[in-house]
Amino acid sequence: MFDRLTPAARAAVSAGADEAALRGDRRVGTDHLLLGLLHDPEIAQLLGVDLDHARSQLRTLDRAALAAIGITSPDLDRTVPISRRSSGQPTSGFRGVLPLAYTLAADEGARRITPRHLLLALLTRPEPDPAASLLAGLGVDVAAVSASASPARSS
Repeated sequence: MFDRLTPAARAAVSAGADEAALRGDRRVGTDHLLLGLLHDPEIAQLLGVDLDHARSQLRTLDRAALAAIGITSPDLDRTVPISRRSSGQPTSGFRGVLPLAYTLAADEGARRITPRHLLLALLTRPEPDPAASLLAGLGVDVAAVSASASPARSS
């Protein structure tokens, strides 16, 4: 499936894996893919969100999740970067995005998956999916972004 990615989409996936490694996460999830997509200025503009703000919101969501189970610490903002070789195993959610992105591309008659297709596939993820939770935390209007990112439909 990765061979169907455009260079820009491949760069977004790679940036997502880098984001996972920077956060000290061993698996690459949909939230990491969203961060990877935000490296693309067009995607960031479409979402109305910059990468640093999204990273900050993801840390806030992490703190809230840990606090819900009684874990608090002033060191929660510090990450322990891991080797990129140690990370990279995609979550099931991440694995589910690629076939949908391919279907979206094929429905448009495109042979390759672009970052826009990856974003459109991510926008379909329901909460509690990490990307959906992050988008909600960022205040992104998923329906509006989906409509503006989708190709114009002829009647």
